Amino acid sequence: MTTSHTGTPPTTPDLIYGFSVVVPAYNEGLAVGDVVRRIIETMTSTGQPFEVIVVDDGSSDETAIGAAGGGAMVISHPQNAGYGAALKTGITRARFDHIVITDADGTYPIDRIPDLMAHADRFDMVVGARTGANYRESWFKEPARIILGAMVQWVTGTAIPDVNSGLRVFRTTLARQYFHVISQGYSFTTTITLAALSNGYFVKYLPIAYHRRVGSSKVRLARDIPRTTQIVLQACVYYNPIKLFLTFAVGTAILAVISWALYLLTASLPVGITAGLLTVSVIHFIALGMLADLIRVRNVPRAPTLTSHASSATTGHTIAPD
Repeated sequence: MTTSHTGTPPTTPDLIYGFSVVVPAYNEGLAVGDVVRRIIETMTSTGQPFEVIVVDDGSSDETAIGAAGGGAMVISHPQNAGYGAALKTGITRARFDHIVITDADGTYPIDRIPDLMAHADRFDMVVGARTGANYRESWFKEPARIILGAMVQWVTGTAIPDVNSGLRVFRTTLARQYFHVISQGYSFTTTITLAALSNGYFVKYLPIAYHRRVGSSKVRLARDIPRTTQIVLQACVYYNPIKLFLTFAVGTAILAVISWALYLLTASLPVGITAGLLTVSVIHFIALGMLADLIRVRNVPRAPTLTSHASSATTGHTIAPD
């Protein structure tokens, strides 16, 4: 369902002002129809141009029928490709310059979407930070969530209330720019957060309630935690390699100091050789980090931020990507 364009000029030649709500769905036939109806009701009340796109990610139930019955445009994958892949499909088909994502299982408060939209003109991404008992539902998930959050905050150097919330609003150009590094799976939200914060975008977090889902969760900790850890480490190499190599350098320097102290105490030749090798390794890690960061600056693409849009409007020219 869409409404007509009003007011604001297009952001890019192929996008018009408005909000494309993208809902990935895999075997969510019990809930998706009601979720779509509530989205349409909520978005209509905002008076903004919008469309609702449900991507049926190879479901074996009546997800597509329920979504279409609720009033959404439905795109169906022939087989299950992953949460991130479904979002990418919807974002690729989006007509409007802002994307709203939410889940099809009823966990996110649809009535809070206008609150996020209200900040969309001032921030590149607005995220609903989950709170409440349903968010911290498992003693097994909570430690994994804390560790993941700490890793992402270490990479970005930014406090992040909720790393992988699935309710957020962001500019379409931002997401499309980083499709090649954004995860195909459940880590889509984590990796787009890493991309935004690592490249100087403005991100705002708003606390939201998190409801009990309809049906069973598709998340599998034993499968998803190793994948997410790998993705975060890859993102660190991609977005902030000098921090990773300097961490290696500091750790190696500590070992070198310990080795030199042992050598002075024992005069052991093997210990002295080890200390020398560790010292040389510190220099190597620093050099590799500087080289990797130079490669990053020259090759990692960056979409226009709100800052560059404002500067371009003021000076009359386009700021080139870093």
